[in-house]
Amino acid sequence: MRHSILDLAPVPEGADARTAIENSVALARKAEEWGYHRYWLAEHHNMPGIASAATSVLIGHIASATRRIRVGAGGIMLPNHAPIAIAEQFGTLATIHGDRIDLGLGRAPGGDMAVMRAFRRGGGDDFPRDVMELQAYFGAPDPAAAIRAVPGEGTHVPIWILGSSLYGAQLAAHLGLPYAFASHFAPDALEQARDIYRSRFQPSEQLAQPHFMLAANVFAADTEAEAVRLRTSMQQAFARLRTGNPGKLPRPVDDIDAEIGPEIRRGVDHALRVTATGTRDQVRAQLSAMIAEHQPDEMILTGQIHDPQARARSFEIAADVLADLGSRAAA
Repeated sequence: MRHSILDLAPVPEGADARTAIENSVALARKAEEWGYHRYWLAEHHNMPGIASAATSVLIGHIASATRRIRVGAGGIMLPNHAPIAIAEQFGTLATIHGDRIDLGLGRAPGGDMAVMRAFRRGGGDDFPRDVMELQAYFGAPDPAAAIRAVPGEGTHVPIWILGSSLYGAQLAAHLGLPYAFASHFAPDALEQARDIYRSRFQPSEQLAQPHFMLAANVFAADTEAEAVRLRTSMQQAFARLRTGNPGKLPRPVDDIDAEIGPEIRRGVDHALRVTATGTRDQVRAQLSAMIAEHQPDEMILTGQIHDPQARARSFEIAADVLADLGSRAAA
């Protein structure tokens, strides 16, 4: 089973976007050494704590700083963009970096209504049509086509569908595309979406069998107390986002209930329940249980940790754990 990383290029309190991008480049290089298969970046807008808004630009920067690891979008929020623009961007990336570029597509705007207005998009739900339009742009060159993506045509950039509801599962199954479920922050429909995708999957030119990616948060450290403390940054950030007060990634705290209140914390923990937290052995047990329950073809890990060294250490521990679980499963 492959394992990958989802990065939002978090901007910690006390730092700026430039530092956040430098941290992401450093982490991607280490992820390549640790055996991660993909390094994905997510499109979000109007959020002071996330530096990956210009997702394709950052993908190119990280792809240039690495050699083997696949780099891609997890994802591009397609309602914000004309498909031809995304085809040209990712076609250019694939032309420069070869078969290392992934394009995950989401249906959400990656921001609020003000963001949608700023993008000058109509807001209509043309997602399935736009996905198929993108597929055509990446296909074999057609000199007779009225519009051609150059660069883009003939690159066959692999497309993924991302989602947190049954809609994405149904579309990915119908189009025969790999599917990544956003269980790291919206797990309520996980089991149903997983089963719908697998049961309704129709083979396609891109994919013969369903490929299901499970997303999970991970907070690993040398002690359980430290891992629990690291997790409080993401708990605070999620609470602030839900209450309409997004900001930079908060510093960790010793008492999360004192910071956000037990009622809000319970809601946050419910949304973030697909999470592994603790020492190497504890994270191993929790990730092993997730794998046993959902049987994913791939896991993608994320974790909003304030200190970049602690974040790197967490992903290093998780990589060791998943590599060991994979080798034992293959034995």
